[in-house]
Amino acid sequence: MKIIKVLGFTILMLLGVATFVYGGWDDSPGGQGLGVLMVVGGVVGLVKTLKKNP
Repeated sequence: MKIIKVLGFTILMLLGVATFVYGGWDDSPGGQGLGVLMVVGGVVGLVKTLKKNP
């Protein structure tokens, strides 16, 4: 179950980076902000998941 969460948060971070890049290309500050929030959420979730005891 832990590997599924790690994979999910990793995919979320990758999509966040893609959203940030697309938001910059499209000149959309809202898109870039959403991308940053996705990356931060992915990092926080990943750290919480990895710090939990098995």
